[in-house]
Amino acid sequence: MRTLLTLAVLLTACATTDTGPGARSDPAAVTTSAGTGARPDPAVVMTDAGAVRGAATGRHRLFQGIRYATAARWDAPRPAPAWRGVKDATRPGAMCPQVGSVYAPIRSETEDCLFLNVTTPAKAATGRPVMVWVHGDGALGAGHFSDARKPADRGVVVVTINYRLGVFSGFGHPGLRDSGTYGLQDQLEALRWVRRNAAAFGGDPRNVTVFGVSYGALAIGGLLTAPAAKGLFDRAIMQSGETMMDMPAGSMVPGLPAQPSFAWRSEAEVIAMGEHFAGQLGCSDLACLRRLPVRKILDVPQIMNAFQSYAYGNGVLPDSPATAIREGRFHRVPVLAGATRDEHSLFVAMNYDMQGKTPDYSALVREAFGKKAPHILRKYPVNRYKSPSLAWSAVLTDRMWARATHEQNTLLAQHVPVYGYEFADRKAPMFLPLEAGFAWGAYHAADLPYLFEDGKVTLAAGQRKLSGQMIGYWTNFARGGDPNGPGLPSWPRLPDGTLSLEPGAVRPVDYAARHQLSFWK
Repeated sequence: MRTLLTLAVLLTACATTDTGPGARSDPAAVTTSAGTGARPDPAVVMTDAGAVRGAATGRHRLFQGIRYATAARWDAPRPAPAWRGVKDATRPGAMCPQVGSVYAPIRSETEDCLFLNVTTPAKAATGRPVMVWVHGDGALGAGHFSDARKPADRGVVVVTINYRLGVFSGFGHPGLRDSGTYGLQDQLEALRWVRRNAAAFGGDPRNVTVFGVSYGALAIGGLLTAPAAKGLFDRAIMQSGETMMDMPAGSMVPGLPAQPSFAWRSEAEVIAMGEHFAGQLGCSDLACLRRLPVRKILDVPQIMNAFQSYAYGNGVLPDSPATAIREGRFHRVPVLAGATRDEHSLFVAMNYDMQGKTPDYSALVREAFGKKAPHILRKYPVNRYKSPSLAWSAVLTDRMWARATHEQNTLLAQHVPVYGYEFADRKAPMFLPLEAGFAWGAYHAADLPYLFEDGKVTLAAGQRKLSGQMIGYWTNFARGGDPNGPGLPSWPRLPDGTLSLEPGAVRPVDYAARHQLSFWK
């Protein structure tokens, strides 16, 4: 059952369902300028494994489908083997296995999928900041769906990555090493590739910022506490992450019992789940599971969604990242992190309004909060909102998302510089293929078209200005660990305020007061 509905995956006009290998051999030799006086071909770059040929325009250089690693099913990734000649890097690599969803009708059955993409400014330079994007949703998506030309225009090198998803990432079984962490291991291997290869693309391998949304931000919570991530990145940006979040009963999916952690499961839990699904697949041992065709695994109902959590209690994540952060055990890097003002509206609408249903608000509050329900119903009376759906959304946005984001940022700020934000544009355009009639507000992941190129979304003049400001903040932070810069409203470090991002109203706010967090203590 799906616990994450994030969906940065439809953000770009260059989306494709191609499941080909992406990085294909070109028999041509590398074109050089040695002894000829000719200028080097800006579309050809030599990586540590071999040369790649991308596409160069007047504004950018784009390299797609670069293989950074290979991995057998449920094994640790290994660096990509070297190749001869020049690999074509003008098309995306294969997406990792996935079945798609109502908002993203994409599918792949290709396990050879560990590819990444690099976008740089066209002008030759060295020492540019590097930003590594971890896409959202733990069961679908690919790096190439996020078109990084906007941030690259600000003088940074942007890397977007594929990593294993769902059951191919989070599966556990007796005999597997580091069960439930394979997607996270892919991200670690991609960061190692960046350290080795950033300079070849004009980037500074000692100035790397990892950034991501929702499930991608959750993964960054894991990277902040994974021992093997030490030294692989220098700053972190977490957008709408769930690192510290729990799940009250019925909050994500009607009827789902309460969960103490939204993001993390013990290795023992993941292994028990794996044995259960192995029975459904007709396998009694790991060798049988590894021989199964991808299609047969994908066809098991809910198997991709069941394994979206990462497992702890192993060599990759010794402890739950939420626990480690509470105890101050994380890599000391500056952090920029926040959420949207109406995080839960998307989930409520998909569970109810889009299915022609009206939630029983009072019953849902009683199911989720038991004896505390009367206090909550008085604090959030249904007649204050335009619909029961929006009342339920307000409760869960404050109780789940805002509370967890505030706890995360407050804890991190005790040890490192933290810049907190809230994306608050309640007129943000809906970029997913969902009905526009619902009052989405500043919904989950609504900030993505403000940071990435999206040919399907039109921003109004004030929103375009906000987009420019946000990209300025994000790239300034990547450059030096501080988002502030000329022409931008001042952004204080925590605990001196959280920056509210809204067209014409970029200013610090009291985030705890806005979301009534004193009530939720």
